[in-house]
Amino acid sequence: MMVRERKIEVMHDELQNWKSYLLFIEDEMAFIQGLLDSYVFEPSTPNLFERLDTFKQHFDTSKKNRKSLAESIRKHENGLGGIFECVEHECDNHYYEKHQNLKDEITDYIKNYINLKKEVYDYAGSVLKKKKPLY
Repeated sequence: MMVRERKIEVMHDELQNWKSYLLFIEDEMAFIQGLLDSYVFEPSTPNLFERLDTFKQHFDTSKKNRKSLAESIRKHENGLGGIFECVEHECDNHYYEKHQNLKDEITDYIKNYINLKKEVYDYAGSVLKKKKPLY
C-alpha cells in the first residue's frame, strides 16, 4: 500500500473515532442535563440553583461547540475523497494540515468537556439527597 493511501486510511479512521466520541458525548450530555434538571439535589444547599444554572449554561455552550465540530468533521470527511483527485502533493499537505488542526480542536474540546463533566460530578456528588437504606 502506498504511503499516501495509508495516510488517508489513518485520517479516515481518526474521523470515525472522532464521530464516535462526539456521539457518546451527546448521549452523556443528555443524561447529565437530565440530572441537572432533576430534583435529586439537597434544596438547602447554598447557591444550589445558581451553580446548577451555571453548569447548564456551560453545557449549552459545550453542546454548540460539539455540533460545530461534528459539522467540521462531516465537511472534512467529505473532502477526504477529493484528495485522490489531487495531483500535486501541495494539495495533500493542505489537507493534512487541516486534518491536524481539526485533531487539535477535537482534543481541546474533549479535554474541556471532561473538565466540565468532572466539575459537575464533583459538585453533584456533594449535594445529592441522601436516601436512607430500606431495611
